[in-house]
Amino acid sequence: MPPRDVVIIGAGAAGLMCAIEAGKRGRSVTLIEHAKAPGEKIRISGGGRCNFTNMHATPENFLSQNRHFAKSALKRYTQWDFIDWVNRHGIAWHEKTLGQLFCDHSAKDIIAALLSDLRKAGGELRLSTSVTGVERKGEGFAVTLSDGSTLDTASLVIASGGKSIPKMGATGFGYEVARQFGLGLVETRPGLVPLTFDPDTLTRFKPLAGVAVDGAACHGKTRFEEAMLFTHRGLSGPAILQISSYWREGEEIRLHIRPDLDFFALLRAARQHNGRQAIQTALAEHIPKRLAQMLVEEAGLAGNLADQSDKKLQAFTDRLAAWPLTPTGSEGYRTAEVTLGGVDTASLDSRTLQARTAPGLFFIGEVVDVTGWLGGYNFQWAWSSGWCAGQVA
Repeated sequence: MPPRDVVIIGAGAAGLMCAIEAGKRGRSVTLIEHAKAPGEKIRISGGGRCNFTNMHATPENFLSQNRHFAKSALKRYTQWDFIDWVNRHGIAWHEKTLGQLFCDHSAKDIIAALLSDLRKAGGELRLSTSVTGVERKGEGFAVTLSDGSTLDTASLVIASGGKSIPKMGATGFGYEVARQFGLGLVETRPGLVPLTFDPDTLTRFKPLAGVAVDGAACHGKTRFEEAMLFTHRGLSGPAILQISSYWREGEEIRLHIRPDLDFFALLRAARQHNGRQAIQTALAEHIPKRLAQMLVEEAGLAGNLADQSDKKLQAFTDRLAAWPLTPTGSEGYRTAEVTLGGVDTASLDSRTLQARTAPGLFFIGEVVDVTGWLGGYNFQWAWSSGWCAGQVA
């Protein structure tokens, strides 16, 4: 095969963006994807409508050992740049909540537009093709493919993602390449993932399976206010997925049930209006009945509202604002939306995403130790990092 200017491994959001940008510069580009179709995470995201970016994306919405690393890429290719791209392709979209932007019709619209741009840029896409080996060859690289052929390339871009959702083919390939070329790695773990609990806690939670409530999940000084969902394994929902990226095994989280309400004032008023009412009945006017009953039982409150002193009501409502729970684990990479950790940013140039000690080798997207919040932030990192590498690869 003739040598290529750029070979990109991984046809997800970051890889497709990088291939388009490199191709627009006149570079010969081959994009390698082991799956049968490109952009599979794009296709399934946002319930099939792709939460493609967030209007509020800033470096503060990302986790990394170096919290400054993402600034350059996010500044050079912003959410507004990608929104312009979406508009130019005539893809209708809407804001759902908290700045999260979704396609009106289908995530497939994003994939189709990316593939159209790839064709216009002259990029080659090879599907159902795995990489079995990568070696340094002169100033470039030799990439061995699953069909036994070898591609020589001046620039090699690793956009293979992390370990999340292995049933879609996720592997640690990118980390192996980084290790092979002497780059540092930050410990990887599942992120944006439901949390699980010990059998005793799950027994207590069993009546709550399927119950959802608005609330806040807190870990240290970090706090996310969104919906929470009790499951037969533990806790899920947006607020829990967000806090999971900050939580470590053995640590405590705190739940604040309905932070928009002053439960102490509400229960005092209910006591004055109808003191013979059961406390869980008054509480169930504001939160799901099963949750109200369990919270009252766990607090050991007996009798009606009239039997509860201000001191008891205050202690109870204080617990609603800081309910301590200690998860025993998470559902793991099987359901995690992203992988935390990855290629150490100290090994990469923040402007180009090129390896400092291996010229011509780039790492972009989820494989890098940059992980966004839930709500389109990880796609924005993919677009931004892919765009930056595409300017120089």
